[in-house]
Amino acid sequence: MLIYLNHRFVSKKQATVSVFDHGFLYGDGVFETLRAYKGRYFLLREHLARLRNSAKRLGIPLPFSLNRIRTVLYQTLTKNHLPDALVRISLTRGPGPIGLDPAFCRKPTLVVIPRIFNGYPSAVYRKGMKLAVVSVRRISPEMLDPQIKSMNFLNNIMATIEAKRAKADEGLMLSREGFLCEGSTSNIFVVKNGRLFTPPTTTGILVGTTRQVVFTLARSIRMSVVESYLLPSDLYNAEECFLTNTSMEIMPVCVADGRRIGAGSPGPLTCRLRELFKERVRSECGISAKG
Repeated sequence: MLIYLNHRFVSKKQATVSVFDHGFLYGDGVFETLRAYKGRYFLLREHLARLRNSAKRLGIPLPFSLNRIRTVLYQTLTKNHLPDALVRISLTRGPGPIGLDPAFCRKPTLVVIPRIFNGYPSAVYRKGMKLAVVSVRRISPEMLDPQIKSMNFLNNIMATIEAKRAKADEGLMLSREGFLCEGSTSNIFVVKNGRLFTPPTTTGILVGTTRQVVFTLARSIRMSVVESYLLPSDLYNAEECFLTNTSMEIMPVCVADGRRIGAGSPGPLTCRLRELFKERVRSECGISAKG
């Protein structure tokens, strides 16, 4: 596996960064995870725009243009012979002396790491995932800008640990006020009274790229998405629930805290949106329906 590291491709063994890199020392950096289908990236423009925005908010300069980064991303697929992949791009403050002042970090570090990924098994989509509402709260937006996709993921890691202890697939964090916020790696949607609801950005969620696609897909079938403050009881009493992120796409949730959601199987709206999502991927990535 070849990894892009600071202007060149190197082997996995050679892909090392300085122990003085502030990404390692303080989690001072940003990242994006992209998915490639049949050699084409899905939502590439949106992911790169969010990378640039995250870096700008932290004051980390991009080492080169987004067009050049786009080229590197496609070179990563080509050099590794990967038509279907998950690719993570990381940008850190770079190496510097120990201390929090970013002014001493002169050169950011850029890393692109690919891995083979063909999607979750179909059985996972048929059964749906299990959620656990965890005690770890999402960091409030006034404390940390949630639109910075930061490498400092300790909040999410703690939520994941708690979810695994509860034998759940994903931990669902609440806001400080007790409203549904987001999963440890995902955004959440619920269906109530035939309407689609999702937490608003004011709860501190990251605006996911797949989440935004769901808004578009819902509008295409004349269904609005309501951004609303939701309680755990809204989840437990929902007719349907699903999660979204780059790797999951649209993932049904059938159990939350041991309680069955709706009929306990993927609901009709979830399945419809998932089919529309597949069509969007095929269209954007130039894949035939048979492919």
